[in-house]
Amino acid sequence: MCRSIKTLFNFEPPATELEIRDAPLQFVRKLSGFSVPSRANEAAFDQAVEEVAASARKLIASLVTHAEPKTREVEAARAKARSAARFGEKAS
Repeated sequence: MCRSIKTLFNFEPPATELEIRDAPLQFVRKLSGFSVPSRANEAAFDQAVEEVAASARKLIASLVTHAEPKTREVEAARAKARSAARFGEKAS
């Protein structure tokens, strides 16, 4: 759905407040069709982002796992490898 929304659970260090806010922002942008809402829609847009962010925080805080925490560097390398396999290596 929203390609820029990343997994935030079970990372070391934990997701930052900015990361948690960015995901709901992208989600609300996708749902509304607005990158930047008009002044008439700004309050509703901002309220939706805050409500989704609050739900995201609550969800992340309540999830449990026995798996080892992931590191961003390892996950980024895996994503890069998947992309290279899917789209081929790009010439520099």
